[in-house]
Amino acid sequence: MGSFGLPPPQSPPLDPGGAGAGAGEPPPGKSLTGKIGRVAAASAGALIFGELVSLGQTVALARLLSPAEVGAFAAGTVLTMLLTTFVEGGLRSGLVQREKEVADAADTVFRASLLNGLVVGLFALAAAPVIGTVFHDETIGLIAAATSGFLLLFALTNVPEALLQREFSVRRRIIVGPAVSVSFCAVSVTLAALGFGVWSLVIGTYASYAMWVLAVWWLARWRPGRGRASMRIWRELARFGSPVVVNMLGSRVQTTVEAAVVGRGLSAAALGHYRYGQRIAQIPVRFIVEVGAFSLFPAFSRIAEERDAPRLAAAYLRAIRLTTAGAAALCGLIVAVGEPAVVIVFGERWREAGLVVVAMAGLGLGKAWMSVSEEAIKGAGRTALLNWQTAIELVLGIGLLLVLVRLYGLIGVGLATSATALAVGVVVIGLARTVIGVRIGDLIRAIGPPLPAAGLALAATWFLEHRVLQADTRPLLTGIGALLLDAVVFVIIYALVLCALAPEAPRAVLRLAAARTGRRNGASPDAISVGAEPLASREPN
Repeated sequence: MGSFGLPPPQSPPLDPGGAGAGAGEPPPGKSLTGKIGRVAAASAGALIFGELVSLGQTVALARLLSPAEVGAFAAGTVLTMLLTTFVEGGLRSGLVQREKEVADAADTVFRASLLNGLVVGLFALAAAPVIGTVFHDETIGLIAAATSGFLLLFALTNVPEALLQREFSVRRRIIVGPAVSVSFCAVSVTLAALGFGVWSLVIGTYASYAMWVLAVWWLARWRPGRGRASMRIWRELARFGSPVVVNMLGSRVQTTVEAAVVGRGLSAAALGHYRYGQRIAQIPVRFIVEVGAFSLFPAFSRIAEERDAPRLAAAYLRAIRLTTAGAAALCGLIVAVGEPAVVIVFGERWREAGLVVVAMAGLGLGKAWMSVSEEAIKGAGRTALLNWQTAIELVLGIGLLLVLVRLYGLIGVGLATSATALAVGVVVIGLARTVIGVRIGDLIRAIGPPLPAAGLALAATWFLEHRVLQADTRPLLTGIGALLLDAVVFVIIYALVLCALAPEAPRAVLRLAAARTGRRNGASPDAISVGAEPLASREPN
């Protein structure tokens, strides 16, 4: 589902008793570190499985559908994507962060989300002809009308997702994402093979949304009516969530403008290339957000609630260090082998999408910085600061887009996306630093070493691929072997340089692995140090 730009299932957990007064409290003897570790491990496993399914589905659809058909679906869903922000309304974040009257808050969010989904869905249906007019394509208008029902289904996920996230649900990570991926893959690929064209994507997405709703409600074991909805609680949740809504809205507006500029200014086929390139370039983002950031928000919230500033600063530095190390490596590898990899996997007609992948490589690193820093800001309750992020991202993103698309066409759109993500990532790190009280020197030591390490590995791997191996000119199996060799060379060089620049980085990873092993062997979680300091040295209140 997320392959084509629609909001992917986000992560959560629930109070088995129905989000009562004790919702959000950890079981006795379970540390916050242990919960984050278990959720991250489950997220990683589920995400790997989901990405494998998604890769197979993406390859199959690339062979069955044309870039123009993929572009038509992307254009037809731009309004739906934008309006999901209003359905969520920031209420999900407010429910995750809330510590009192959780049952009443859950009922309040359910009623508000359902009303939002119904109203916004009807608006999307009424506005569908306008979308067709904008893109000069009647089919795109029909797709916009047909996909308006996504919004009501999306509304039904708000409460169970938020409650599951509060409880660091491992089962949610293991079950929901893979189930959604498989349902979309099975339905869309089957229908595309039968000749349904772009409508295979529409029907496949409905199937995945239905699976999402059924799965989270089954796992959450929550039902409406266990609390009492109130306008007072809605106002409190909306006050907390409104900057989050503005932040999400800014990102969605930027995406909508990109689709309009590419689809109307270039072509539907160009939009298809852009969407596929964006989907691949976002792989690092999905790993960072799904594996780490999902559990970071409730974790930062609990630590901030204890007013333990040194512990919050240590947790933030550790999170930003690990995410930078992973995102820098993935982004460097994308630049080095992105174009030949796309050609080998999807076929020669998708080469332009490979160029977009390379141009958008900076998206992963910028979004990694944004993701961790946003969760720290939200956890500390300073969501108003996110308005700065929204304003800069919107103005800079659209400004660069309009300039670079004129100069470089589709590649310019990718370059604008990368430059905006990196610039905004730096700004949000600065905002988070002021909230948490992290020293600049500590921050530079955390995020600095992976960057030159990735740069050196990138240079060596690029030369090996483009001057020696040239994987995209070889038969399929030989080409895949050449790409694997490229990846091995990149990883070896990156690891060696990173160890030389930051010897503590591999030790932190080893300590994390030892902590996981120790917990499996029955050691006390609080006796295990993860990184420089324990992430959770005592139980949340």
